[in-house]
Amino acid sequence: MAVRRIVEQGDEILRKRSFEVTDFGEKTHQLLDDMYDTLVKADGAGLAAVQVGVLRRIFLVINGESVKDGVIEFINPEIISESGSQTGVEGCLSVPGVQGDVTRPYKVTVKYQDRHGDWYKLKAEGFTAKAICHENDHLDGVLYIDKAKNVKASR
Repeated sequence: MAVRRIVEQGDEILRKRSFEVTDFGEKTHQLLDDMYDTLVKADGAGLAAVQVGVLRRIFLVINGESVKDGVIEFINPEIISESGSQTGVEGCLSVPGVQGDVTRPYKVTVKYQDRHGDWYKLKAEGFTAKAICHENDHLDGVLYIDKAKNVKASR
C-alpha cells in the first residue's frame, strides 16, 4: 500500500469522464488500498480515483465522522434516487485552500459494486449523501467549485 499524489485543480485529468471498472482483480484492489492510505494521510472525507490520476469510476467516502469509523468503497456507482436539499460549505483535496457553499440532495440511494464486483444499494442522508454526490461528480469531470457560491479562501 502507498500514499499517492493528489492531483490538483488545473490538471486536465480532473475534467475528464472516468471509465467503468470491468476488472476486479489485484490492480483494482491495489488502487483501492492506495486510495485508502491517501485518504487517511490527507484527512479527507472522500477521494475519487481520478484525484490520484486514475480515470476509473471508483471513489471512497468515510462512513461516519472520520476515517476511523470506516470507509465505503464505491465502484461503478450510480445515484438512482435523490430527495430533499441541503446547502453547506464544501472543500476538496484537489482544490486546496478554497471553500464554497454547495446545494446537494439531502438523501440519495446509490447502486454500486464492491472490490469483488458484487452489487449493493445504499441509502444515505446528510453529510454522507453530500460526500457521495461530491465524489460522484468527480467521476464525470465536475468539481464542486463549478456548483459553488460564495467561493473563498479557507485559510
